[in-house]
Amino acid sequence: MPFTNKPQVFNAKINTVELGVGDKKIAIGGENVLPFYTFDAPIENLPKIGVEISDAGVENEVEGIKAFYEGCNTVAERAKKAATMPGADFLAIRFESADPNGENTSVEDCVKVAKEVAEATDMPLVFMGCKNVEKDAQIFTAVADALQGKNILVLSAREEDYKTVAASAGLAYGQKVGAESAVDINLAKQLNVLITQLGVASANVVMNLGSAAAGYGYEYVASTMDRVKAAALSQNDAMLQMPVVTPVSTETWSVKESMASEEDMPEWGSRETRGVDMEVVTAAACLASGSNAVILRHPQSVETISKLIKELA
Repeated sequence: MPFTNKPQVFNAKINTVELGVGDKKIAIGGENVLPFYTFDAPIENLPKIGVEISDAGVENEVEGIKAFYEGCNTVAERAKKAATMPGADFLAIRFESADPNGENTSVEDCVKVAKEVAEATDMPLVFMGCKNVEKDAQIFTAVADALQGKNILVLSAREEDYKTVAASAGLAYGQKVGAESAVDINLAKQLNVLITQLGVASANVVMNLGSAAAGYGYEYVASTMDRVKAAALSQNDAMLQMPVVTPVSTETWSVKESMASEEDMPEWGSRETRGVDMEVVTAAACLASGSNAVILRHPQSVETISKLIKELA
């Protein structure tokens, strides 16, 4: 008996959000089918891949990352090199050194770096903070101001600082805003409601639903993404129709499988291979669960996930 496919196409759709300007501008979201269900309907904007670049340098990275950025002495130089990475769609600059408990790089210096990066490359730009709520709000406000017209994304606005970040980046300076919640559909929806009530258009908002490395409670991430996509498409919930951007790299390169040295754990094999495997597996799971964009670090991970997306398209 022949198989007859019955397409499942929803009347609702995920919002389309554009990042960047000019020829390298990208669009994420816009689909009205489940992740990679191209057999039901075409997916106009396939998932995108960002390359994470820390302002703290590459001294503590694995050899493959160090080798890729060899000869690059500044964040801007590394950004320019990352733009050549096969599979890269955008760049994600992380102000890791701004942490008050670390180097405590000033807001002014962060803005200087952001300007230099914007001058060095025409790739769409995402800016990530140091995970200190107060400092991040200051950085995002200043960077959004300095890069007006560049259509950047600040990742992220959280419950503690959404008024400052969304009002400045999203309203005053016309940038895109990432709404970050802690792997909970209700928290995600509540934050989206609060941000849009401030006056930020839903078409200028993406969601960072939170993530975890595979094997570290990732089932909560997958189930949350599944519920968000189901509510957005089958229930036409406008407050959950923002596309999802997931910073995979910051999670996967900080777990023991990626950090333990080969001297300490010789039976685990190459540290670099372990880290790449963890990054690839987690990114693939995020995309299958509904992420519209993932942020990665290692060139091999970017290339592998790019091939995966093209094969499933």
